[in-house]
This record gives sequence, structure tokens and C-alpha cells, in this order.
Amino acid sequence: MASFRFLLFFLFTLSFLIIISESQTTSKPTKLVLQVAKDRATNLHVANIQKRTPPLKVPFVIDLNGRFMWVNCENQYLSSTYNAPLCHSTLCSKANSHYCHKCPTTARPGCHNNTCGLMAVNPVTHEAAMGELAQDALWLPSSTQGSSPGPMVRVPQFLFSCAPSHLLQRGLPRKTQGVADLGHAPISLPIQLSSHFGFQQKFALCLTSTNENGVIFFGQGPYYMLPGIDVSRPVSYTPLTISQQGEYHINVRAIKINNKLVPLNSSLITPTKVGLGRVKLCTTTPYTVLEHSIFNALNKAFADDQQLKGVPQVENVQPFGACFDSRKLSFTKMGPVVPNVDLVLQNNVVWRIHGTNSMVQARPGVMCLGFVDGGVRPTDSVVIGTLQMEDNLLQFDLASSRLGFSSSLLYRRTRCSNFNFTSSTTTP
Repeated sequence: MASFRFLLFFLFTLSFLIIISESQTTSKPTKLVLQVAKDRATNLHVANIQKRTPPLKVPFVIDLNGRFMWVNCENQYLSSTYNAPLCHSTLCSKANSHYCHKCPTTARPGCHNNTCGLMAVNPVTHEAAMGELAQDALWLPSSTQGSSPGPMVRVPQFLFSCAPSHLLQRGLPRKTQGVADLGHAPISLPIQLSSHFGFQQKFALCLTSTNENGVIFFGQGPYYMLPGIDVSRPVSYTPLTISQQGEYHINVRAIKINNKLVPLNSSLITPTKVGLGRVKLCTTTPYTVLEHSIFNALNKAFADDQQLKGVPQVENVQPFGACFDSRKLSFTKMGPVVPNVDLVLQNNVVWRIHGTNSMVQARPGVMCLGFVDGGVRPTDSVVIGTLQMEDNLLQFDLASSRLGFSSSLLYRRTRCSNFNFTSSTTTP
């Protein structure tokens, strides 16, 4: 009798352990991570994302304002899980596709009749071409603690677009095969991931300025950088506006150089219905782009600052407007010692841009203020580019419509290349 009771207890315990084990292995992650590298030829940022079945690493350019992921499917796209939804289906409506795609050649991934058409865009050249809405498996590393990558997790029917290969021919880094989107749209990467795994609609950029890797987090913080620093605390917050195209904008009230206001036409940084005054965040623009009069005023105020007294100004190197003899500059961990550029945002919070994020080594012996002229009638008065974002944590809280930003992590003795990617990740 005792042995029978022991057997029942053993079987019950074993069943319980199996249930617990299964619940742990099948539980959904609270956050995901994506490794991102800077392409030195273009200054754009590229991520290798595993797609298809069996999974294959595919290099994608990161586009903060893209509405959906697109990839070249013309060069031997092989996958046992590829599917192209039929036109007028629910999935087509979800992707906002109302065009029936036709293909005169033999059916292959990216080329079927009566499927949904999606207009893919090269975010650098703005060239557009019709692609096919598709579904396939996508894999990303999970990260339970936000300090290192964990097991790979799978999205079995991730929606994206198969685009023609000629969209890759100009402006994008060599060997890239598509564009990974982070915009606010129904089938964008952050929205699909949060919907599939059930975590909050948040993601955070931490782009690297070095030859090492940066990181993108999907899901709620904390986010840790070596040596164990939670870079999501503290951060400052400012309202985040999302355009009808799914692009991210903030409101800049003023620009200061070393705490002194740069004289500007206030209408240029006051948002209006036609877009004038909108300040857009963009990862496919290497340097911040300013409306012509803002560009001139910033360069003049910067060059006239007393902190640069004794540093000779030299002939400008295009496309920059204020260049200096770098041999006369001092350097610290924050880069060259130059006047701070402050973006005064809504609620009077300040995004401070130090020398490492404001200056560019344009040629040997010459450093220039890393802002470029956007002309007299730009769509957006200010477009904040990647130089000003690097080694800053930017958290996009889509549910609360706010942007969290850290300013330079170098002040906290870490940087975006310090995420612990050396930990082993379980491959699918």
C-alpha cells in the first residue's frame, strides 16, 4: 500500500514538473533584442534578421519611419513557409493594400497572380516599386532580463512585402537585401511583434557610433548595458506625434548654443497643419537636416561662441557649414570640447547634444558641425539624423505617445555597443 501511494505521489510530481516545464518553455517573452551595426560607407544602420524556413540571416537597413518590412525575393528566395495572401482578403485590408498584383512570369515568391500589391520605397533615394504582400517565418532573440540575448523565438506568419531587386541598387549599403521598418503602422515590425507576443507597444533604439554592434529592444525595459547599467533609467520624456504616414515627430520649442538662444523665425519650429515646424526623427539620414535659415543661424551662433575662441575656422567641407582646425581642439570622453547644442522640447525638457554627437571628422585635421542644409521649402523644418542619435537611448512608447531619451550614455560610463551580445543564443 505504501509503495502504491509512493508511486501515485511520484507520478503526480512528475506530471506537475512536466506542466511547469512546458509552461516555461512555451511562455511568451517580455522583450526581444536585435543586433544592429553601422555601415561606414553610408553611415546607415543594418541588422541581420533571421527569416524563412529553414531560417536564414538577411541584412536589412533600419528605417525608423517605414510602414512595413520589404525584402528582395528575386534572388533564390527559398522557404517552405512562404505564403502570399489573395487580394481583397482580410490580411490585405490589414496591410492597407487595395491593389491586385499580377505577374506575367512563372510563379515564385514575390510573383503570383491575384495577390495583394504593396508599394515599397527605398528610404534614401525615395524610388518606389510595386511588391507582393507575403507571409513567412521570422526569428528574433528573446531577452527576459534585458541584459543579454536568450532563446530565439518565432513569428510563424509575419507579414512583409517582396519588392523588386532594383530598389536596392542605389543609396543603401552593399549586400543589404531589404528594409526593416519601425514606423507606426498595422504591419510594421514593432506592431506585429507586440501583437504576437502580447507585450507593450514599446521599442528602444541604441545605435552605435563605433565599429561594434548597437541594439534595438522591443518591449518594456529595463535595458542593461555593461557594466550592468540600466540605461532606461533615468530618461526624460517628451510628447511623440505620429503622422498619418506613421512617421515620428517631436516638438522643438527652441535651439540653444551653450545655453544661449539661437535667433530663429519661431514659425519654423511651430507645428502647423501643412507640416512646417514638424521635427522628424529619422534613421536613414546620417546628419540632422535643417531648413536653410535655421541652418545658417545655428552655424553662425556655434562659430561665434566664446568657447571656440582661438580655434581657427577653416574652409567648409560640403555638405557642412561650419568647419574648424581640429588640431586646435581639446578632446574628452564626450568627444571634441565644443559648445553644447540644446534642443529645447515640449514641457521644457532638454535634449543636450555634446561634441561626440555634433561634430564630424570631415577630413584629416578638419572637424565640422554635423548638421546639413535642407533648403528653403523642406517637408520638415528639422529632421534629426543618426549622428545625433548614436550612443543615446531613444524609447518610443507608442501606447502613451511619448519619446523617452537619455542624452549621451557616455556620461554614464557606457555606450550602445555595451549590450552583452557575447552570451550564447539558442538557434532555431
